[in-house]
Amino acid sequence: MIQSMKYWLAEHPSIVGFQWSPTQSWFSTWFFLFASISSYILLSLFLHFVLSIFRRRRPVPLGLIPALHSLIMALISLLIFVGILFSSAAEIRDTRWFWIRSKTPLQWFLCFPLGTRPSGRVFFWSYVFYLTRFLHLFRTFFTILRHRKLTFFRIFNQSILICMSFLWLEFSQSFQVVAILLTTMVYSLVYAYRFWIGVGLPGNPCLMFVVNCQILLLGCNLVCHIGVLALHFLKGGCNGFGSWVFNSVLNGAILLLMLNFYVKMHFGKRKGVVGEDDRKSFSKLERELVDIIKEKDA
Repeated sequence: MIQSMKYWLAEHPSIVGFQWSPTQSWFSTWFFLFASISSYILLSLFLHFVLSIFRRRRPVPLGLIPALHSLIMALISLLIFVGILFSSAAEIRDTRWFWIRSKTPLQWFLCFPLGTRPSGRVFFWSYVFYLTRFLHLFRTFFTILRHRKLTFFRIFNQSILICMSFLWLEFSQSFQVVAILLTTMVYSLVYAYRFWIGVGLPGNPCLMFVVNCQILLLGCNLVCHIGVLALHFLKGGCNGFGSWVFNSVLNGAILLLMLNFYVKMHFGKRKGVVGEDDRKSFSKLERELVDIIKEKDA
């Protein structure tokens, strides 16, 4: 069974022969990137505007649609995690002759050799991960329909994540293998948890579960970013370094924001509860982040 999984997830000709290019990959142009992000922003604003005009206070009934979406995202995330893990092992096996003198397999995970092109197994799963970013956008629409809430941070965060996934492929950015492994592992847990709660199975909706998972993910990413920086200057350079810098700045900013929120959640006067008095002490952006995290469990 393991050998069969390896073939379908890492050795299939469509995966091995994958190439990221406008002529061979769907949705791989800069025009599509900007058009899709613009359409997402406009549709979100339009939906929120329409609900505001009709002054609908009750949530639009969605039934089990959000729960089914969570189940699909959990399964897709697990598939990507297993697929890129098998593909990375196969890629190291087939290409280590090229970089073994300057890097170890662990270093390859963090730092692609200069001249790496976006083709082959690993970039196929990076492409699948990029496509799944568009499925994440549905949660914005669910939130608008159920809570009539639309925050700048949510739109900004979703748009930037799509852009980052595109840049990983466009510039063959280093570190993306580790980022995808960590992200899909966390997503599979978080979305499975949301599905469990969404279908009414025993359990308590826990804001801190999602917060802890996200902080763990961002913290691991930050540590790995330090490793990439060291390898870039000590091992002769990492491919896609400019794109990596953009990625690092964004992850660092989000991590600091969430850590600030996390500390106030635990050491405020009301530990584990974000009440109205606590929210007044937050900045505008922090309040938006609290709402986003709560909406994700709604």
